[in-house]
Amino acid sequence: MLEVSNLHVRYGNIQALHGISFQVKSGEMVALLGANGAGKTTTLMSIMRLPPPEGPVVAEGAIRYRDRDLLPVPAHAVVAEHGIGLVPEGRHIFGNLTVNENLKLATYARRDPAQIASDYDRVFSLFPRLAERRHQRSDTLSGGEQQMLAMGRAFMSGVQFILLDEPSMGLSPLLMQELFRVLKQLNEAGTTILVVEQNAHLALKYSHRAYVLEAGRIVIQGDSAELAQNPEVRKAYLG
Repeated sequence: MLEVSNLHVRYGNIQALHGISFQVKSGEMVALLGANGAGKTTTLMSIMRLPPPEGPVVAEGAIRYRDRDLLPVPAHAVVAEHGIGLVPEGRHIFGNLTVNENLKLATYARRDPAQIASDYDRVFSLFPRLAERRHQRSDTLSGGEQQMLAMGRAFMSGVQFILLDEPSMGLSPLLMQELFRVLKQLNEAGTTILVVEQNAHLALKYSHRAYVLEAGRIVIQGDSAELAQNPEVRKAYLG
């Protein structure tokens, strides 16, 4: 579904990615692991084609989605035409809007009202707390509820492939588990997921495969269950 090949990426004169290659197959949940500064968020921004200055510059390599070249595609078309959505680190919801209004904004480019109505029901069944707070301003939600809204908003954009950047950051252990269980449900229902996550325990528990990034390079890759038993991974990320 997604194939990244020999990707070299920079911010100005700073090289952030040094020729990484990986793939995500349809129906998989794949995790990108690594410490701060390893290049995980940069990888997601490159896939989403976020332009500078926030986004990086691809100096070399290829990003192909369903065998189509993404490099010349503008960011809005990555979502609206190719069906890839991002749940960014820090959530970035519209705090002055209600839960319903945030979800409605995500449907702006869609032209399938019957499916939109069905997707609303799906979001509220996955996140019952959002249903209870659908008329509440988003900046009054708890951190966990805001993360649920960010995930629901990505789903409401009608995408088939969701990228998540540190979804568990700042959440209690109980909420972390709840969010990843929802991700598993979405994945089992057909949504392909690429998740960047520092909590390696959770990421390896719920994903099919994983890649470990260090200083802009992929140093370890494999099935998640195998990586969870890998001595290097256990020492560096599992404690």
